[in-house]
Amino acid sequence: MTPINLKEKYASFSAEWHPQQITTVNDMQVLLAKVRGPFVWHAHEREDELFQVIKGTLYMQFRDRTEVVREGELIVVPKGTEHCPMTKNNQEVHLLLFEKSTIAHTGKVRDARTRTHYPKI
Repeated sequence: MTPINLKEKYASFSAEWHPQQITTVNDMQVLLAKVRGPFVWHAHEREDELFQVIKGTLYMQFRDRTEVVREGELIVVPKGTEHCPMTKNNQEVHLLLFEKSTIAHTGKVRDARTRTHYPKI
């Protein structure tokens, strides 16, 4: 039971779109990610996803609209909702993600950035 310094954790990795686990809370994992540009369109059939923007601006695309999520804000994507997170202007965005340990990184979609597990940092 010690504090986790987010700045130190972000400084410890550089890979974009590859979330890093910093802790778990019951059956949920807390992840940090650095993202840039568009991700892949995907959905999670059984899990909601929480995205909190720590640095920058995230654009959460849905099929009918795009929500702008600014630094200090968060958005929850309900299970079954197709979405595609992205950034603009080549901006690197830092995210904190809160999701079930069983979640598939890109749902049923397979992409070069799909991960089957998240390293703990």
